[in-house]
Amino acid sequence: MSRIRAGAARLLPHSAGARLAVAVVAFFVVLNVVSLVVATLDPEPGGERGSAYATQPAGAAAYAELLRRAGHDVMYLRAPLQDAALDPAGTLVVLDAPELDRGEREALQSFLRDGGRLVAGGDAAGRGIVPGAPGWLPYGDQLARPDVPIAETRAVRVVETAGDGRFAGAGRTLPALGGSNPLLTVAQAGRGRALLLADATPLQNGFIGRADNAALALALAGEARRPVTFVESVHGFDERTGIAALPSRWKLALVFGVLAALLWLASRARRFGPPEETGPEPALARREHVEALAIALRRARQREAALEPVRQAARAQVRSRAALSTDAGDALLRDAALRLGFEEDEAEALMDERATNEPLALGRALARGRR
Repeated sequence: MSRIRAGAARLLPHSAGARLAVAVVAFFVVLNVVSLVVATLDPEPGGERGSAYATQPAGAAAYAELLRRAGHDVMYLRAPLQDAALDPAGTLVVLDAPELDRGEREALQSFLRDGGRLVAGGDAAGRGIVPGAPGWLPYGDQLARPDVPIAETRAVRVVETAGDGRFAGAGRTLPALGGSNPLLTVAQAGRGRALLLADATPLQNGFIGRADNAALALALAGEARRPVTFVESVHGFDERTGIAALPSRWKLALVFGVLAALLWLASRARRFGPPEETGPEPALARREHVEALAIALRRARQREAALEPVRQAARAQVRSRAALSTDAGDALLRDAALRLGFEEDEAEALMDERATNEPLALGRALARGRR
């Protein structure tokens, strides 16, 4: 275990600032990973209103699953409507879409002219797509019953909604559910058929299991095995793949992970200048230090000038220890050094004329005088 801790310590940067930066980045990476794990193991309902990807009450994921279990081939259109190849043999479902632009409306008009089936729900259902589409009211009854016996309402006795809206009359379409302010109207457009819901809640996750809503949902899609495509581009989805298609939280975790890796590499990379000290530098032994200094002085070109401060320092030490005056001659200084335990060559190195000849002896004399 101690080896593992030691190895981990070597991997961490030595600088306190770098360690703090790595710790902050690691915290955010761990936070995002934990968030992703929790979201995967215990997902919360989410998604856009009317989207077949959405599991929230106002989503349509349950509708897509119902159709799939009934034998329909369910697909999701993420490309813009005007850029997609729309198959008129299938059914397009557009629920709670915002106001469509001109290109999207023209694509749906062409789809209907070619014989396609359109299920549109929400306050903009059929607007700009079906000639004579009814206007919309922001209120309505929560229950709706069939008005005329058509294929889409044959198995329906009552439909329950949230009461979010009704049509203000039928316009030039056929009212099918809900009376004078219908919930559902039907229109022939070219060779196609448009089914318009003023309130899309009967097809949403929170309501599809109530009353006869599921029966209506299946009938709107058309005959069994007819392919059904949910238009998801109107809810903000697109065709991005790879890293661009990752959820925002995954992208954030990836960015922090890359930053942590870069900081770690920077902290471990070779830098200019001397290495950082990991602890106090041990003091050299005085004898070895003096001898190393003496060797360096011996190699110097002006040894006399370099050695003179050393000789004067050594002589001052002997005078101090022997209580000699500053004007004591070389003979007295030499005798005093011998009495203090200096070697013969060390005492000789203190003299004026011989100091430059024995730098090692002079260095030892300096070291001995300090003891």
